[in-house]
Amino acid sequence: MTPILVFDIETVPDIEGLRKLHDLPQQLAPADIADMAFQSRRQAIGSDFLQLHLQKVVAISCVLRDKNDIRVWSLGNPMDSEAELIRRFFEGIEKYSPQLVSWNGGGFDLPVLHYRSLIHGLQARRYWDMGDDDRDFKWNNYLGRYHTRHLDLMDILALYQPRANVPLDELVKLMGFPGKIGMDGSQVWGAFQNGEIAAIRNYCETDVVNTYLVFLRFQLMRGVFDNEQYQRECELVHFTLSKSSESHWQEFLGQWSWPVA
Repeated sequence: MTPILVFDIETVPDIEGLRKLHDLPQQLAPADIADMAFQSRRQAIGSDFLQLHLQKVVAISCVLRDKNDIRVWSLGNPMDSEAELIRRFFEGIEKYSPQLVSWNGGGFDLPVLHYRSLIHGLQARRYWDMGDDDRDFKWNNYLGRYHTRHLDLMDILALYQPRANVPLDELVKLMGFPGKIGMDGSQVWGAFQNGEIAAIRNYCETDVVNTYLVFLRFQLMRGVFDNEQYQRECELVHFTLSKSSESHWQEFLGQWSWPVA
């Protein structure tokens, strides 16, 4: 069984990068720098959403399903640098060559990781292989939009049409699963300013489990799982989370309405 690695990232404005690009004084507060950047983007595109190279990664959460077990965690620890978090992510790909699964990973998460890896001078040889080292990667690699080594669920379910994209939170709730817990993406910057890194990591973990639950239903829909296999996989997720005493998982399971044995 090829390991399945579902991933999600959370980001905040790259304050030092913005300071450098706009030659801003050191005494200018991070909140003021971010507000300037947000205002500039609103004027340019009508949204606060910053360009991807200015998104600093503060959390990467994963679900790893291998032939023996399932694991949910956030990479590193809350004090680790951005470079360390990203290094750990690509190190896992180097070690396990998993199938990657994401929600909008092709449109956001992976491009952010590309730009930030360039900034930090990180290496990810296996991830960038397009057949030079492994011939199998010529026909199925992590970079090809229509390949399955990275499966962007949002992209494929919308049949690669951006106008057909739907919100993950709404979709999983319609499926009977919890959806977002604790916060949403628009609240991450505020939580970061308040030093609530643990809360951001917890939120990211619940999002990545939501993505995994969509993946399981997708596997049922396309016939990879039968109903019994699908039920077992959902029960494994539920059982794994139920062993944790952490409050975000207790809240998550409290909102889980899909039946388990």
